[in-house]
Amino acid sequence: MTFTDLKPEIKNIIAKDSLSKDEKLLKVCELLEKHIDYYNWVGFYFKNGDKNELKLGPYVGEPTDHTIIPFGKGICGQVAVSNKNFVVPDVNAQDNYIACSITVKAEIVVPIFVNNENIGQIDIDSNTADPFTEADERFLEFVCKQVAKILS
Repeated sequence: MTFTDLKPEIKNIIAKDSLSKDEKLLKVCELLEKHIDYYNWVGFYFKNGDKNELKLGPYVGEPTDHTIIPFGKGICGQVAVSNKNFVVPDVNAQDNYIACSITVKAEIVVPIFVNNENIGQIDIDSNTADPFTEADERFLEFVCKQVAKILS
């Protein structure tokens, strides 16, 4: 499926009243991981209360030990501070990278904003080197805007 094909699917998941917030988030992860070949781990991290750290939310992919990430640490922690998308074409070239799996070659993280506040992010790992394009960024920004509707 193309990004264009996936957009109405994302909207349908978000609009389902029969699903809880976490069920919706998990379904979004499952949809992306299933239909985009180079999305090998898809998950959400959210600000952990008043702490300067992120807490792992629903995800699909290999289990991770990184359930709590301090602000500033790793790609996710940096996005929590910068409030900007972070595309990493080669994780081995990043000094401040937290390795989740030896198979991961690239990562993209896009923040989720509710009332102009960065409350979390979508994190995607790829086992393919340098797969992410500007189209991925725009699509994931769309996903984050849809997700924000159920988090406010």
